[in-house]
Amino acid sequence: MKKILLFVAAVFSSGAAVAQGPSAATVLSCCARPATASATEAFAMLANDQDFIGGHDAPLPYSYAGEGQMIEFKTTDGQTGHAFEIKSAKPSNKYLFVYQEWWGLNDYIKKEAARFAEEMPGVNVLAVDLYDGQVATTPEEAGKLMQSIKTDHAAAIIKGAQLYAGPKAQFASVGWCFGGGWSLQSALLGGKQTVGCVMYYGMPEKDVAKLKTLNSDVLGLFAEQDKGISPAIVAQFEKDMAAAGKKVTVKEYPAVHAFANPSNPKYDQALAADAHQRALAYLKARLKA
Repeated sequence: MKKILLFVAAVFSSGAAVAQGPSAATVLSCCARPATASATEAFAMLANDQDFIGGHDAPLPYSYAGEGQMIEFKTTDGQTGHAFEIKSAKPSNKYLFVYQEWWGLNDYIKKEAARFAEEMPGVNVLAVDLYDGQVATTPEEAGKLMQSIKTDHAAAIIKGAQLYAGPKAQFASVGWCFGGGWSLQSALLGGKQTVGCVMYYGMPEKDVAKLKTLNSDVLGLFAEQDKGISPAIVAQFEKDMAAAGKKVTVKEYPAVHAFANPSNPKYDQALAADAHQRALAYLKARLKA
């Protein structure tokens, strides 16, 4: 585990960003150790660590049958993207982008999207699929899917979703685990249209120059016992945001990674409820309908 964390620290010091990641043809292998890996790639490499994998039990069975529908849109690399959408009952240019855990866009994420849609009337909710329709049911499958992600393609999916929302839309984002890091990347990709970002125990961006381009503050919800996104990594993120002149509000819970995921057998209902209320209050304040 120490070797993994040392490697992640070395990756961060390189200051690489999504835009500086591999070409669309490059895929991380299980043994890849690129010196210029992006923050999201560094997180993907944790799928090789047995402690990290051991902290993710297989999701409990669940089937979502509520409001919403799957949609398609064009990505900026000329492919087709997918998302689960719940539109506001009245026309709105407010969008909340929801980003999946490493399992993929499963029914739990659809349920979380529906929860935000119900609690935030007047806001369109879009759960973006970064796995192109694939969903994992075991940690081993999830690790392989997470490592197979092409950074450029994932960014193209997000940009496609933002273009789908339109040039007058305001963006906020929320994501967990794998999606926590991509929530921050989404905020960066959104430019001046970004008004808010919530990241649950995701990999922070280390490139201070890139963080300077953020158009919003960030709410970070982390776990003190997280074996992947450690308190040291969180503390460094706070320093980097300060160096970038950007505001980040951090709340660290006495819990393990994925404590807010109801599909996780280690789910902590009380702490998850507190984290959700913090996220909801933050998002409501920034996506005023």
